[in-house]
Amino acid sequence: MKSSEIREAFLCFFEEKGHTRVASSSLVPGNDPTLLFTNAGMVQFKDVFLGQDHRSYTRATSSQRCVRAGGKHNDLENVGYTARHHTFFEMLGNFSFGDYFKRDAIAFAWEFLTAAEWLNIPADKLTVTVYADDSEAYDIWKNEMLVPEERIIRIGDNKGVKYASDNFWSMGDTGPCGPCSEIFYDHGPEIEGGPPGSPDEDGDRFIEIWNNVFMQYNRSSDGTMADLPAPSVDTGMGLERIAAVMQDVHNNYEIDLFQNLLNAAAKVLGVNDTTDTSLRVIADHIRSCAFLVVDGVLPSNEGRGYVLRRIVRRAVRHGNKMGAKEAFFYRLVAPLALEMGAAYPELPKLQSRIEKVLLTEEQQFAKTLDQGMRILEADLDNLSGKEIPGETIFKLYDTFGFPVDLTGDIARERGLTLDEPGFEKAMNAQRQRARSASHFKMELPSDIDIDGETIFSGYDSLQAECEITALLNGGELVDRLTEGEQGVVVLASTPFYGESGGQIGDSGFMEVGATRFDVSETTKNADNHLHHGVILQGGLSVGDKVSVQVDENVRQATTLNHSATHLLHAALRQVLGDHVTQKGSLVDSKKLRFDFSHFEGLTADQLAEIETIVNQHIRHNSEVTTTVTDMDHASELGAMMLFGEKYGDQVRVLAMGDDGFSTELCGGTHVSRTGNIGLMRITAESGIAAGVRRIEATTGATALALFSDTERRIGEIAALVKGSRENVASKIQQVLESHKQLEKELSRLKSKMASAAGSELADQAVDVNGIRVVACQLEAADMKTLDDTVSKLKDKLGSSVVLLASIDGDKINLACGVSSDLIKQVRAGDLMKYFAPLVGGKGGGKPDKAKGAGSDIAALPSALASVAVWVEEH
Repeated sequence: MKSSEIREAFLCFFEEKGHTRVASSSLVPGNDPTLLFTNAGMVQFKDVFLGQDHRSYTRATSSQRCVRAGGKHNDLENVGYTARHHTFFEMLGNFSFGDYFKRDAIAFAWEFLTAAEWLNIPADKLTVTVYADDSEAYDIWKNEMLVPEERIIRIGDNKGVKYASDNFWSMGDTGPCGPCSEIFYDHGPEIEGGPPGSPDEDGDRFIEIWNNVFMQYNRSSDGTMADLPAPSVDTGMGLERIAAVMQDVHNNYEIDLFQNLLNAAAKVLGVNDTTDTSLRVIADHIRSCAFLVVDGVLPSNEGRGYVLRRIVRRAVRHGNKMGAKEAFFYRLVAPLALEMGAAYPELPKLQSRIEKVLLTEEQQFAKTLDQGMRILEADLDNLSGKEIPGETIFKLYDTFGFPVDLTGDIARERGLTLDEPGFEKAMNAQRQRARSASHFKMELPSDIDIDGETIFSGYDSLQAECEITALLNGGELVDRLTEGEQGVVVLASTPFYGESGGQIGDSGFMEVGATRFDVSETTKNADNHLHHGVILQGGLSVGDKVSVQVDENVRQATTLNHSATHLLHAALRQVLGDHVTQKGSLVDSKKLRFDFSHFEGLTADQLAEIETIVNQHIRHNSEVTTTVTDMDHASELGAMMLFGEKYGDQVRVLAMGDDGFSTELCGGTHVSRTGNIGLMRITAESGIAAGVRRIEATTGATALALFSDTERRIGEIAALVKGSRENVASKIQQVLESHKQLEKELSRLKSKMASAAGSELADQAVDVNGIRVVACQLEAADMKTLDDTVSKLKDKLGSSVVLLASIDGDKINLACGVSSDLIKQVRAGDLMKYFAPLVGGKGGGKPDKAKGAGSDIAALPSALASVAVWVEEH
């Protein structure tokens, strides 16, 4: 069976068993700050297992794309050197959310693997493992699946502590976990290796192909195991591994999917040996790199972007090793899209975007790869012993952008090791900065357990009568809040919008009788809205019915800005291209901020065109429509799904502008007609990360006030240059031209003064063993004047050493020069490195000229006096 046929068969089998087919989620987890990348099929269902999210189905099946190349789950070092490690892989999975448990999960797995109408694997080729304490799973395998006892292996706590076992699964240090039962395929006695749990288990004979995880617990950061709301099932089967079984090969790189990529890579590189380790690295890495770009990750120097950069550079280095003389990696995107595009249509859709990202990164790395390799080769030539020093590793990383694993690859090829402690010592400062800048938390926050859910009624009205279902004070549930106390009010229904999707939460107040609670902000916790504020007078109790009122002015202004972001997003895609996707936003009552993927800064003309397009759609005053539907219908309507967002079964499709100019999924509050926005004015455009730009803008009355203020300022400027609004630009141009001429004249006068000063300074030269030495202070001279004067003095004096200083406020400017006949014995750069620290500064340069600066003005006279002595000693 082909890999694509196995994938489809798995999904069809579980659909027949009542499971809902769910599309693969993004490689960037949208609901889990503890993970760098999606590394298992259950990641998108984590909140369901925790009881914090509810779906319309209790059974699901998926083919989830996964990456393990950073953080705890990191297979990068082994990729290309083993038969089954990959940076990217597909995990076939079936899931039960409080529906079936161990018996059905085991039966489903066994049927799919062994039934004649499915994979038809001989049962005697399969061995199973269970957690040592899980007698229930053991009995099911033995008595119901009729697996012989000798092929059911109990695996205990084989990693040092309780629950640290190959058969106790957890997604990370915290979160859902439980015992598991794994299924192994026996490739036969001709392959080295023993069964799981034996001393030879690391061999390739017995290969795990399926893992049934029986989700029973939620592990907290202190190690406490709490029962999940309902026992659930999470299973996984690696597509690449089962394809190797079905295609009767012992190495994942020999399956059809990889063979096609290996052949494409070999063709691009002009080689014939498709078993070459470097070629396997390249074929593996194109999958992870392409899909990471699909999911919005771009190469950078931190976080996910740095992992992507490491993978790209590792692939490029292996291509270079195989003789690549020009960019090649990006050319493998097309073969990959051909191979996997049917299962993942976003891949061919974004092909040109992926190619551009990878080509840019490859070209950038190529600029430093050759030089870095020369540095490494030179260091290796002088290496004594078998260990590459930490200083060398750090120099390659810090100066030439060599990831450590790349240097490790080279070391492995040469039979060398790395001085990792030495590198860690050199890297410590950078690592601390990276940690402080990281967006990833390494432990889950403690969630507030609030029953029920809040119904949002704020699309239609800003006031309502609502019942209090919960109160919190200091994060603890309480029965009552009294005057002066700060706390949180939870309502059964509310017109207050809870902060999400980039839109800030509403503010306002609640009243009942003489009691008033001022709401400063509204947030969300699972299915509830949390109204944060303070009791100004009176008190509130659970069960009270209160009159609530949203601040209408703040809501309206926020709504205008939010609607404008949708038009802005569509305009950006129209002007810049379909590669533009939202990377983040912030919408409040004063401004909108929109982050998007794009490689270069926008020109003034592009910004003007984008602003014009948005305002055209505002002026056309088209109706804004909303449709609540399922994801499939939303996709048919052409709705954009925003990167990193988490969507439920029912979604809200928002369409605005002429002919559905902007169609997106959004749960925020919006205008009823585009004309309500009034106008939009872009106020700033900047880059905030590699490949990510930011636009800031205002709308409505704020934008109008900005126009008025701009007009006023133009009037003031026009008056200053004695012009009018109509000719202010030309008047300013005249002022600038005049300023330019004055600067030229000033420079000419300074040069003339320097020439005159040079003649006088030449008379102060002292003879030091036949060398004319001048070390003086030059009054009122900038750095250019100092430099010019040094040159003139060298020409006038012949064999000479000249060092000049000038005081500019609290700073000392320094310049020195050495005539060409002396640079073999006296170097200007060395003199400056000696002199600058004497005056509290630093400097350096070339043998014939150097510059520096200092700050200790009091030390300048004695420092100048020491120059002749220094020259004499050298």
